[in-house]
Parts: sequence; structure tokens; C-alpha cells
Amino acid sequence: MIKTENSEEKTSTTSFEGSPEAEVADTRKKERKVVLPGEILASGTNFLPGENTIRKGNDIISLRYGLEETSDRLVKVIPLSGAYIPRRGNIIIGKVTDINMNGWVIDINSPYSSYLPARDAGRYVDKSELSQYLNFQDMLVAEVFSVSPREASLTLRKPGLGLLNEGIIVSISPSKVPRIIGREGSMINLIKQETNCNIKVGQNGLIWIKGEKIEDELLAKSMINFISEKSFVPGLTDKVKEFVEKQKKSGGKK
Repeated sequence: MIKTENSEEKTSTTSFEGSPEAEVADTRKKERKVVLPGEILASGTNFLPGENTIRKGNDIISLRYGLEETSDRLVKVIPLSGAYIPRRGNIIIGKVTDINMNGWVIDINSPYSSYLPARDAGRYVDKSELSQYLNFQDMLVAEVFSVSPREASLTLRKPGLGLLNEGIIVSISPSKVPRIIGREGSMINLIKQETNCNIKVGQNGLIWIKGEKIEDELLAKSMINFISEKSFVPGLTDKVKEFVEKQKKSGGKK
């Protein structure tokens, strides 16, 4: 049986070398600054507005409370709060809440309702025996196949998707998921190396952890919560390593 654990609530820049814009961009890259709505993020035509930003005159303005990030002149803000909005291709973790004659209703930790049709179960499933494949309260990892107004359709037709057995589920803010994963998977790989756990991260803020020992699972959970709470702190990777060392020396006790 899977245990669900609740947590909180959850670049490189190119410019002309030596220019003021390059110096500002380099400082921003190192500090990973937390910004507020209405805050000026950059000025000048060398920068372009990205996600959760807008250009007003010569300035790029933040539209959300979040973490500023600049990459190849593109300035964007990664939200530090907010509900999960599904997008096609997202990998999510959900729970079966209902079964009808054609498939399963899935809770994906979102205002959107979600449905997994029997035809997208990944293999043939007799419609008279749907509960034998996925039953009420079962947890699964799936992909968002399509999104219509207020509803998402899921699929299991790819390797690595399907029922999740045992382990624990940790819930964080969906906006913190990029920090849990890290650049090119660096942070999630660090967690796996330190805990020897199998971990699947849903972009909806739910994370499944399965280790050989409960102590390994709890250490992975502690690391995830630490990263989530300190997501805006510079030098996070080094701080996570220090945190793990302290946890192991204390036997996992805070």
C-alpha cells in the first residue's frame, strides 16, 4: 500500500561580452533572485519576455511571484505557488477516484478533471473487468495525452507508465518540480544516488518514492522537502549535500 505524505501547501545567458547587460545577466544567473509581480526584471532590447513576464516600454516586468531565470536572452519567471495546469506530454501521478464502463476517473492534484480511457490503458483490458486492472485508490503514473477546457485525457501507452505499488507519495507545490529535477536531472539524480530509491516525479507536484528500506524512503522524502523549502536559495546543490551528511550522521533525526 502506498503512503501519501503532504509537504508544503510545493542558465546560461548570452549577450555582448563586457556589456552592462551581460554583467547584470551573470549576476542574476548566480543569485536566482525571487521576484514579485510588477518588478522590473531587465531593461533594453537585448532581452526578450518569456513565461510569466511582459514587456512594458523598454522594461520586462514580472507577472508572478516566483524565481527569475534568464536563458539565451529570454527572461522568465518560475512560479513559487499556484495550482497545477495540465499540458500535453506532462508526466503526472494520480489516484483512481471512480470507474465507469469506459475507463477511470483520476485525481491529478489539479482543478482539471482527468480521465483515463480503457483504450489507453497500455494493453487490452476487458471493460467488464476494469477494476482488476486499476481499482479505487490505486496510484499510477501517466502521461497527459490531450487537454480540453477543464479536462485532461491520460494515457499509459508508453514505457514506465502504469500502476505504482508500495512506496510513499510526497506532495509539493507543482511550481517547485523543476528544482526537484534540477538542470538535466542533476538534483533528482543526486537524491537517487544518496538513497538508492526508485523515484518518479509528477509534474503535478506528486512524487513517488520506493526504496529497499523505509529509512531510504524517508531520507529521500526529507531531501525533497528540503529542496522544496529552499528552492530559491543560491548554491542549493551544495546545501543539499550538507543536509544529507547531517541526516546520515544523526540517523535521520533532526
